[in-house]
Amino acid sequence: MIRLAWPMIVIQLLQVAYNLADTFWLGRYSSNAVAAISIAFPLIFFLISVGGGFTTAGSILVAQFTGADSEQSAGKVAAQTMGFVTTLALVFGVVGHFIADEMLGVLPANPETALQVIPMAADYMSVFFLGMPALFGFFVFSSLMRGYGNTRTPMLVMFVSVLLNVVLDPFLIFGWWVFPQLGIQGAAVATIFARAVAALIGVYVLFFTTAGPNVELEHFVPDFSLVSRIVRVGTPSAAEQSTSALAMITLTAMVASFPPAVVAAFGLGNRLISLVFLPAMGLGRATNTMVGQNLGAEKAARAERAVRIAVKVAAGVLLCIAVIAAIFAGPIVSVFLGPNTENAALVVEYGAMYVRIRTVEFVFIGVLQVLLGAFRGAGNTKTAMGISMVTLWLGRVPTVYFFAFVLAWGATGIWVGMALGNIAGAIVAAAWFKRGTWKQAIVDRESPAPATD
Repeated sequence: MIRLAWPMIVIQLLQVAYNLADTFWLGRYSSNAVAAISIAFPLIFFLISVGGGFTTAGSILVAQFTGADSEQSAGKVAAQTMGFVTTLALVFGVVGHFIADEMLGVLPANPETALQVIPMAADYMSVFFLGMPALFGFFVFSSLMRGYGNTRTPMLVMFVSVLLNVVLDPFLIFGWWVFPQLGIQGAAVATIFARAVAALIGVYVLFFTTAGPNVELEHFVPDFSLVSRIVRVGTPSAAEQSTSALAMITLTAMVASFPPAVVAAFGLGNRLISLVFLPAMGLGRATNTMVGQNLGAEKAARAERAVRIAVKVAAGVLLCIAVIAAIFAGPIVSVFLGPNTENAALVVEYGAMYVRIRTVEFVFIGVLQVLLGAFRGAGNTKTAMGISMVTLWLGRVPTVYFFAFVLAWGATGIWVGMALGNIAGAIVAAAWFKRGTWKQAIVDRESPAPATD
């Protein structure tokens, strides 16, 4: 489990490095730019989430076919997933580029936010959507390799991509050397280029090495029965992720009714708290693979034991992180804002309070992510979807509204409401896990083909 988990934790750390690099440099460009990407990201994630569900389906099927010793089927699943998701990415990228302004128009923004922040968010989104195929390309590669059991190769590819992004960000945002000053659009261009490089390396690995599933050109000929299977398994995950995105859009709409300093603190706090998800998501995705491969090999007891170990490890690690975050919230937040940035002191004050309040839920985040990984690995994507909906639509959205607007707690109400979602989700997930109804594979075992000279 640790061998599977640590590269995925590093991958997630590198993913956060993408976001934090953008936040670090944009925080020195303008606090309104930080607020702009805070508003833009949930809208972008809404379109990403649909394709993300089908990459999850590919990972599940590859894991279970690998566990069942069906290498040929694993390679074909990988190819069909790549073809299907890339097509979706092209469509979503074009559509997103042209409707960015309309998407932002649904947010009931504070007048100051509407004037200073929304136009910058539109600039960022219009560029970012054009790079959607590159973004999805790496997601597919990483997900398929995870299902196969190889998490180190995506980690190395991700490292190259993050390095490119970190280096390019200041040159494109501020116009260093021979580069034009693109501002917030420069952050989008840097990310797109870095993701495109990662996607091309991923294609090379799948086609020309033995590090992952054996993918061949003929595997890309559309197999509608297999695509249908991918859609059937992936639709609940796509619904889960898009529902999560809708919840974030709803929360962003509430936050956008506050002044820019609150919006910036919300986005900055979320990006810092995403660091907390690293060990939780790494162990959750390792659990996904271990449950999938063990159920494919008809070892249900071993799959359950893996889940229980992962829950204990995740809870222990995140308890330690919670203590550190609560003590050093202020200094951590202040790193990402320049001393001359407008409203810097106010953003730091709001952001530090946000981080401290959310430390209460850190242990529950670990438990929830591991259990969701177990359900997905077993192919129970509908269960994972249902629990995620409880987490967001019962545990978070209404509580944020209640505390922030009904009780009139203002920004503090947002921070408190955000902390309650994962607590509710973890309790529901643990109760469902104990039922034991998830221990069933979704692929048929196949006998390995006889060796030939």
